[in-house]
Amino acid sequence: MKAFLLITICWWLPFWVSGQLLPGFEKYASFNEQQMVLEGAPANTRVLINAPLDGFGKRDQVLLIFYALPNGNTLEQTFGKTPKEGDDWHFNIQHIGAQTRFLRGVVAQKTIVVAYLETTCKSWPLWKKNNPDYLKDTKKIVDEVTDVFSAWNPQVVLNGHSGGGRFIFSYLEAVEVIPDNVKRIAFLDSDYGYEDSIHGPQLTDWLKAGKDRFLTVLAYNDSVVEYNGKPLVSPTGGTWYRSRMMKKYLARSFQFREEGNDSLLWYRSPGNKIEFILKTNPEGKIFHTVQVERNGFIHSILSGTKHEQKGYSYFGERAYENYISESIALPIRQLNIPLRKTDAEPGAVFMKRIENLSLEEREEEIYKALAGGNLPGFLRRTVSLKANFADAAGVVHKIEYQVMPDYLAVGSDDDYCRIPMNPRTAQRLATLFGASLITSKISDDIYEKAEIKLAPFPYKPVGNANETVQKFVEHNSQIEKQMCEAGGTRGQLVAGIKKDVILSGRMAQQPDKVVIYGWHQPDGKPIQPVYSGHVYWYVDYSHGIRLINNQVLLDGKPALLSDILQDPVLFKVFSNEDSPMPQPVYLSSKKE
Repeated sequence: MKAFLLITICWWLPFWVSGQLLPGFEKYASFNEQQMVLEGAPANTRVLINAPLDGFGKRDQVLLIFYALPNGNTLEQTFGKTPKEGDDWHFNIQHIGAQTRFLRGVVAQKTIVVAYLETTCKSWPLWKKNNPDYLKDTKKIVDEVTDVFSAWNPQVVLNGHSGGGRFIFSYLEAVEVIPDNVKRIAFLDSDYGYEDSIHGPQLTDWLKAGKDRFLTVLAYNDSVVEYNGKPLVSPTGGTWYRSRMMKKYLARSFQFREEGNDSLLWYRSPGNKIEFILKTNPEGKIFHTVQVERNGFIHSILSGTKHEQKGYSYFGERAYENYISESIALPIRQLNIPLRKTDAEPGAVFMKRIENLSLEEREEEIYKALAGGNLPGFLRRTVSLKANFADAAGVVHKIEYQVMPDYLAVGSDDDYCRIPMNPRTAQRLATLFGASLITSKISDDIYEKAEIKLAPFPYKPVGNANETVQKFVEHNSQIEKQMCEAGGTRGQLVAGIKKDVILSGRMAQQPDKVVIYGWHQPDGKPIQPVYSGHVYWYVDYSHGIRLINNQVLLDGKPALLSDILQDPVLFKVFSNEDSPMPQPVYLSSKKE
């Protein structure tokens, strides 16, 4: 079962100096930006967070814009790029990335961050229909992305186009009372789901609660449009009808003045807190995406401010042409590790609590602790490694993968203990986090590239002492001592301290065994060759679990490590073995 939480991050966030990467983000080649992708939760969503490199100092204010994607669009298409021959036309109809850059040049007093929200079915209405927990999941997405920037007390904007409006309404229904940190709500031809009885009172109360609340609604007359000889929308289902319906309800509490500007009807409340811009459509054309493309996203953020209609005009020529990227490449998704609870046990307390449990009880407590997010923040900040590896046909591939810098541990950054466990427990956690165990080949590559290489510290076997929690703690202390002597710091890629529990073709042949490898010595040779002689429940102090993100980049394209290991040719890229792995996971029983 996958993790319920969407967001993978539970970092300790200090006040970062300008120009520094935030934890988990990767620098984007264009326009001095950084990005992160979150993916793989049961809510079936994919989130791209795009932020500038600058603007995260002590006194900076973050403006966090949630942009719910239109039906049919991907993150990449919505971000936009310069179209090239053969490109899908969707890359050239939104350009939220370029419009955001325009905004960053105008709203200099705030750090603008955009969270692009996509569903795997590419439709928020369909996502709602298929997800019985849609209210809880919608709120969780907003809350947990907001938590990433909690150090900067972010002001939130709810924004979306087309079916993305369903996400906004789902959030409003989930919270009932719109939170004070929501400062702006914008519907870009997306208010199909508006209902007076549900959303009217919410919006009214929210707008009345402060002078810093803004509502922007863009729509066009879709009621006169025919597509393939049939009306595009029902008489009451389009944004033309719903927008006028919303305006009529809000007119009970707010006065509107009407202005005409060419084909646009503008309705503004005093102070421009509320703006409805409705485009007439005597020729029955489709302006659904054009409203966004022609500076609609820019206007949705600047309406009601001193910057409105300055340097751009809504429904005018693109004001952001110089900000469009030549290409777009998204980073590897982050791991789905739940947030660490504030009352989670420190490492020392946890280890003391489990020291006298049975093996079965101990494994379950280890799983519960880590599955609940009780692991140090430095393990969440994966390290990206690059290599050129050949497949079984001899073709060399460029690969990039992300690994935890150290072995799984329980506790906080200040009080943690590396925790050995059996492979079935490790597999449950890997699956939960969207990760995988490593192979012997990956183990070798990690050792070669490790910043800190420590000599193995073995203990002589005395009875079953090496299998006890006390020995786990003792070995952890020894590693910390070695780290200190080597001048290492938490978060650096470290190797040589544990044997790896690995993936191997032997897992299918010996389902009740654990396969171990590694514990590299200073000369690079491992103490432990690939070995599968222990029963699966055998665990001692030397065993370690290092997780790798199951999503890797193969020749620049996302792929799953688990799929590659099963491929008859590509398996060799990540494996030293002579054949693909029919089962690249540890199963909990022979029947699975």
